[in-house]
Amino acid sequence: MYTFLIRYRQYCTHIPLSLWTHYDFEKDDRMPVNASTNYAVAPEVHALPIAGSSDLFAVRRIYCVGRNYLDHIREMKEADERDPPFFFQKPADALVQNRASIPYPDDTQDFQYEIELVVAIGAQGRKVSVAKALDLVFGYGVGLDMTRRDRQRDARDRRLPWEMGKSFDGSAPCTAIVPVAKSGHPDRGAITLHVNGVEKQRGDLSELIWKVPEIIANLSMQYELRPGDLIFTGTPAGVGPLVPGDRIVGEIAGFEQLHLHITEPRA
Repeated sequence: MYTFLIRYRQYCTHIPLSLWTHYDFEKDDRMPVNASTNYAVAPEVHALPIAGSSDLFAVRRIYCVGRNYLDHIREMKEADERDPPFFFQKPADALVQNRASIPYPDDTQDFQYEIELVVAIGAQGRKVSVAKALDLVFGYGVGLDMTRRDRQRDARDRRLPWEMGKSFDGSAPCTAIVPVAKSGHPDRGAITLHVNGVEKQRGDLSELIWKVPEIIANLSMQYELRPGDLIFTGTPAGVGPLVPGDRIVGEIAGFEQLHLHITEPRA
């Protein structure tokens, strides 16, 4: 029952007045809940560890930047190198903890890896300037944008959203989040991925087309960012297929390694 419903109240006289509760979006009114609130369906909280802390980073949304390394754009042959950044989302329950095993996913014959720097948002922001963008950052991690490439290409060819290729169960492995006080704001450093000990991807954070402040500023023009948001910032060239049994090690200079094991598909 958000504000926009009030506009239609005059046409809906059959609805009891008690249901026309006015939640003012501008004032950020939310459904009041507390420790004693009962739910018909219990809510789930999806979180990542925070390096050096017993606290957890509860995740609200997962945003991803498409095509943000020049060599990756060229290998995919899907975009103009001068295109502005675009974004898609994954559900929070797509998160996978570091050193986990995940089954080869359903509905694909082309399951691929993409290693990425992950930005964790710790402050609210809307229409943020590039100069102020880093003020929103809580910390950083290393993530994998796991992709059903055949489903993604099907969606592209049919001009459909990318969810079928990008937003499935287990599609967002990520390390612990390292607070900015420990990591600083990384703008250079090797980003690599190995499969079964063989290097598949290598790039440098300095090669990001859209830098982290620009990504945050651009995204905040489309969505109000809030604490708990993650932003996967794009992958360098070298993406490729995986098969059951593969072991992945992703690494960004200065951060812990991200380990992932691919197991047989579920029955």
